[in-house]
Amino acid sequence: MSPNLKPGGRLLREWNGVTHVVEVVENGYLWNGQRWRSLSVIAREITGAHWSGPRFFGLNAKAAS
Repeated sequence: MSPNLKPGGRLLREWNGVTHVVEVVENGYLWNGQRWRSLSVIAREITGAHWSGPRFFGLNAKAAS
């Protein structure tokens, strides 16, 4: 789990017209009623393709200067 993510946080991502909500919990994430250990696995389930989970959910975006 990314050290910047705290339990109780939520990640939102729209993909093909569907908004996906991932909740950050101790030792992982909740998505679609299931616990997951990796954002990358969640991203692959959503898209059907290999993605960096943090990148898919916009966590790697550089801050605006």
